[in-house]
Amino acid sequence: MYSDQVLDKVNELKSRGIPFVLATVVRCESPTSAKPGAKAIVDAEGEIHGWIGGGCAQPAVIDTAKKALKDGQPRLIRVSPVKGAAVEEGIIDFGMTCHSGGTLDIFIEPVIPRSALLIIGASPAAQALCALAHRTGFAVSAAFPGANVEMFPDAVDIVDGLDVSALACGVPPFVVVATQGKRDESGLEAALAIGAPYIAFIASERKAQKMFSYLKERGHEAARVDAVVAPAGVEIGAVTPEEIALSVLAGLVKARREAGIGATGAVRAREAQRSGGLHAAPQAASGTSCCSGSKAAGASAVDPVCGMSVDVATAEYRAEHAGQIYYFCCAGCQHSFEKDPKHYLTGARGMP
Repeated sequence: MYSDQVLDKVNELKSRGIPFVLATVVRCESPTSAKPGAKAIVDAEGEIHGWIGGGCAQPAVIDTAKKALKDGQPRLIRVSPVKGAAVEEGIIDFGMTCHSGGTLDIFIEPVIPRSALLIIGASPAAQALCALAHRTGFAVSAAFPGANVEMFPDAVDIVDGLDVSALACGVPPFVVVATQGKRDESGLEAALAIGAPYIAFIASERKAQKMFSYLKERGHEAARVDAVVAPAGVEIGAVTPEEIALSVLAGLVKARREAGIGATGAVRAREAQRSGGLHAAPQAASGTSCCSGSKAAGASAVDPVCGMSVDVATAEYRAEHAGQIYYFCCAGCQHSFEKDPKHYLTGARGMP
């Protein structure tokens, strides 16, 4: 594989978001088979594509490449027949008995793609998080009905809706559900459907537990639901959308570091994609949360579960019981009512 072919491979791997190491010979002392400028790619499995020397150089390059992919740090190594010789500071020496008798200095450069972050929601906190995450090395995608480039100018991919199966990033290592009262249930179901290793939900602990109970009743695996991080982020007493975004970002950075600077996270995401595959979220009605919004104009009804006033004309959630229509602010309330209508009928008001 010639240098131009190696560079073509580099562009291919980068476009696919696959971490790799670019190894370049920067100096040699003859006799050596590889000369300065020779290049090779080393993937996460230790396979070499290209030429940077023979039997002595390759084991040293592979060993160093794996370490570089793990911590994200470049290295300069020397492969020479002189064992224990003094070397310049910053050079890692591999003394080996090579038949050629020459010396190679090889620069090991890890190329780790930006960690993919999917934000589900279009709340002010979601928009603030997109801007902050972009500036800290995340490749951000956003998905929500009505999402557009004006809301998310730093996003690399935007989906107007909750069908995130067609995202260019495939399975992102990190997902944050930032719906904050608008289609929380649908947003969480879309996140769970992806199979992402890390999902965080911006919500209070009480609200999160209510949502988790709903998801389990919908048939989602309990272990996966319980693994959702909620409340999202690091506790800093956040109040404003920007402060909430900062708190969530701190949690993401911590998770990314624990996952291995991004390379490990990318590998885990691909493994999740291979094992479970991308599939669409279970169909559920969409709407506002029990905790959102103010009373709308026009005829209204009282949600028999949470007591919230619901605009009859625009209500997306409704159920019929004993000939009466009842209106709900969210899918969770509708689900609770349908399980045991009699429990909620006292004081309820349906069709006006």
